Amino acid sequence: MTSLWSRIIDLLLPPRCICCGKIVGGTDGLCADCFNEVSFITKPYCAKCGHPFDEAPGGRQMLCGACLRKTRTPFRLSRSALRYDEFSKNMLLSFKFMDKTENAPVFAKWLKLAGTDIFKEGVDLIVPVPLHFTRLLKRRYNQSALIARELGKLTGIKVDYTSVIRHRRTKPQVQFSGHARISNVKNAFSVKHPERLKNKRVVLIDDVMTTGSTLKECALAMKKAGVKSVDTLTVARVC
Repeated sequence: MTSLWSRIIDLLLPPRCICCGKIVGGTDGLCADCFNEVSFITKPYCAKCGHPFDEAPGGRQMLCGACLRKTRTPFRLSRSALRYDEFSKNMLLSFKFMDKTENAPVFAKWLKLAGTDIFKEGVDLIVPVPLHFTRLLKRRYNQSALIARELGKLTGIKVDYTSVIRHRRTKPQVQFSGHARISNVKNAFSVKHPERLKNKRVVLIDDVMTTGSTLKECALAMKKAGVKSVDTLTVARVC
């Protein structure tokens, strides 16, 4: 019965490409032309942070220079589905600021695939990066929470929307670069319900990783609350 209704809905409201709006034959979200424009991140990439390599000798898993130099990091693993370029930027800005919330299920499918390594290691809880309540009221939705909800449906993993909060209102990170981004989000997050996170393996969801400052501060707050591990999954990342 469900499949019948799905076919009827597809006839009345056929799936469309999330970029150009063309009718598409499946539920992958992109037409053939737009699919060829998207830069998906595939192996080889850094075994820890997921930064893509141009090539990896002998197909071996390797660490990038940044991960080799770092002695401590709050993340177990980090993965992203796309390279952040002009094409993915326009797609994500439409989702984030122009109410293209119907894109969330497609992004979640991409994250499930991009996060294969993470899910193999084990995940107990999905947590979206929270917005400050004033920004949530203005935007009306948290784009990361929408993706997390759809990812939870696909994986069967519980999503926690309320344990982590952004208690300090910060300026948009796009206004800053380098160390200024770190200062902008320093100590901006806290954990309201630490008992829900203690000893959990958490995957943290956001739309874009630029320098990783926001994700890092959020992860540090959760580590203080006693989480076992924190991984990150983002739709796109600056490479």
